[in-house]
Amino acid sequence: MKITTDWLKKNNACSEGVKWFQEFSEHDKASGVINQLMGENRFSWANWLICRLMDRKMKIQYAIFAAEQVLKIFEKKYPDDKRPRQAIEAAKLLIENDTPKNRQAAAYAADDAAAYAAAADAAYAAAAAYAAAAAADAAYAAAAAADAAYAVAAAYAAAADAAARKNLQTKIIEYGLSLLAEAEKKEGA
Repeated sequence: MKITTDWLKKNNACSEGVKWFQEFSEHDKASGVINQLMGENRFSWANWLICRLMDRKMKIQYAIFAAEQVLKIFEKKYPDDKRPRQAIEAAKLLIENDTPKNRQAAAYAADDAAAYAAAADAAYAAAAAYAAAAAADAAYAAAAAADAAYAVAAAYAAAADAAARKNLQTKIIEYGLSLLAEAEKKEGA
């Protein structure tokens, strides 16, 4: 997809991001813009952009992938708490079979994991909750996917250094790019 100033404004990009695009972007193809943003360590902008290019299913997949990146860290710290894993599994089930019953199950799992996250120092659980929330409500799936990716990065940052966080952010965004490329390939076929 081609990125333009009008497209950015229509999608409520921040004025700083629009200005950067007009002055500094060397690309207009989405993947090129996202790669340039990552190269400039503007991961939050790259994440914002990628989430606006995805359809609902891709947003759910992206949020799940992000949450899974810290699930083992969470489960090591809280071995008896299965709520984040259950939220992720509910979101995966929704991808396989998007029914009202599965949307409701994903919403309940998200609420349960989010309640725990609010009561403890569990950014890891929040990431999983966001994954299920993205599955449960298409209206805020983009925000939930973006939040999941960054809740994961924040959680990981608490346990690792800046280089590890950057590697994780890159891994998540590259996964998002692969989802977009796969969808583009299907459209072209």
